[in-house]
Amino acid sequence: MSGEDDIADTDETELDDAASDAGAEGFAAAYGGAGWSPREAGHDEELGSIWAACGIRNEWAPLTRVVLRAPGPALADAAEAPNASQLLAPLDLGRAQAEHAQLVAAYRAAGVEVLELPPSETHANAMFCADLFAMTREGAILARPASTVRAGEEVAMAAALAAERVPILATLTGDAVFEGADLMWVDEETVLFGRGLRSNDAALDQIERVLDGMDAGATAVDLPVGTMHLMGMLRILAADLAVAWPGRTPHAAVQLLRDCDYRVVFPPMDLAPAELGTGLNAVTLGPRKVLMPGGCPGMRAFYEAQAVEVIETPMDELRKAAGAMGCLTGILARG
Repeated sequence: MSGEDDIADTDETELDDAASDAGAEGFAAAYGGAGWSPREAGHDEELGSIWAACGIRNEWAPLTRVVLRAPGPALADAAEAPNASQLLAPLDLGRAQAEHAQLVAAYRAAGVEVLELPPSETHANAMFCADLFAMTREGAILARPASTVRAGEEVAMAAALAAERVPILATLTGDAVFEGADLMWVDEETVLFGRGLRSNDAALDQIERVLDGMDAGATAVDLPVGTMHLMGMLRILAADLAVAWPGRTPHAAVQLLRDCDYRVVFPPMDLAPAELGTGLNAVTLGPRKVLMPGGCPGMRAFYEAQAVEVIETPMDELRKAAGAMGCLTGILARG
């Protein structure tokens, strides 16, 4: 580190050499003289060099990199009291791990780079990476999960992102609670924020300060009682196409999408809620191309009727943990 302490430890010969190299300004490079090299590139220009190539500007551009964490011992331990661990039913760990491995393979087959994190030994829900951060075009906003069951998961995710040189733009503090599945990019300047059980106004205030530095803003919509995340009721499939759960998606969210030139389509009301919810818990791989859970023929037919290409991978066991690939997938970059 440069400073007065460095000068104190430097002998007179070195100081004389530095002075002779200082040039007409009379200052050594350390003080702004000849040889000083100013940092002129902005943060966004350093993504892909100093920082890792990462960031998203929307929810539909080609998916290029994701982070996944396989289910681990904590999930097996939680099977004895699933509700206490926010699971829907006991899971078979071996089957869950096999499905997760197939999810990793499906991404790689689609040309998506996968960062695999080691399973958690302490948190049964840590495999749901989408909840633990929200990506912006300049880096990640670290989540602060709303439940004591998930408290601390963000610490491990912060370490993983830092190790991969993904910039963390904000760590939420105070009374803020926020999970990444409650934030969605409508366009480069517009974020949709789901306010409800898991994300509150204190988080919205802090996130808005980050977005302001990118000349972007957030529109908050209130989620219905008995729902989990914004992600579970709304997906963006292309620059002009979004799908929403009828009867659950807030009217304000649909209106905002329409104002931003999206056509919003709704699955048939006669689909069973379990199939509709599972089918919506999909990931957009690129414009009109989705990766969705297998075993949802009605939702598959609905997507295909919208000229959306569908790739399936099984989620029968992992669904028992109250999530599917949308929740499991932390999105690091879209092209």
